[in-house]
Amino acid sequence: MGEPLRVVVVEDHALLREGIVALLREQGLDVVAQAEDGDGLRRIVDGHRPDVAVVDVRLPPGFTDEGLRAAIAARERHPGLAVLVLSQYVEPVYTSELLASGGGGVGYLLKERVGDVRGFVDALRRVAAGGTALDREVVAELVRDRDRGDDALAALTPREREVLALMAEGRTNGGIADALVVTPKAVEKHVGNVFAKLDLPGGDGDHRRVLAVLAFLRAGG
Repeated sequence: MGEPLRVVVVEDHALLREGIVALLREQGLDVVAQAEDGDGLRRIVDGHRPDVAVVDVRLPPGFTDEGLRAAIAARERHPGLAVLVLSQYVEPVYTSELLASGGGGVGYLLKERVGDVRGFVDALRRVAAGGTALDREVVAELVRDRDRGDDALAALTPREREVLALMAEGRTNGGIADALVVTPKAVEKHVGNVFAKLDLPGGDGDHRRVLAVLAFLRAGG
């Protein structure tokens, strides 16, 4: 086994922060530092060079989007940094901004998901590996938004949209096949169609998945 993931946790509520830290350590992750505001995030990322930062969207002093802004600034200074954002509310635009700031390695989960330890840690590992992990409620809201307005992804079939929505949640082709009760080969074909219809460049598959998810988020915005 390789070295454990190096994680920093930034959350202003001390009890929740300590709970997340304890949970991650129990799961074998190396929590190297913690902080309670955006300045603290920048300081501990500069000092510890973690693999991934778990960050509350709303931090002192304004409790608006300080965590998001600090995370984006940290990614600009350290492009390899993965970020898993936690929020009490469904705000898809935040994930779109994070993805636009530098590709993959981005997750957005509602705080209540922390209680699902396996799902939370799986999401953290996916994000650290350069993938995406979007809360199913965020994805559902995006789908509802598109149902209410213009659809920038109109060329996709209903099945291809389902595949793209599951891709946005961070699922692998195998996971998508299980969810839709189809074969992995069928999923492969749908994913290829999504890439082609969105006119995504060839190359690394993970990178194309991130670009597809970004298109999905932008259409939902």
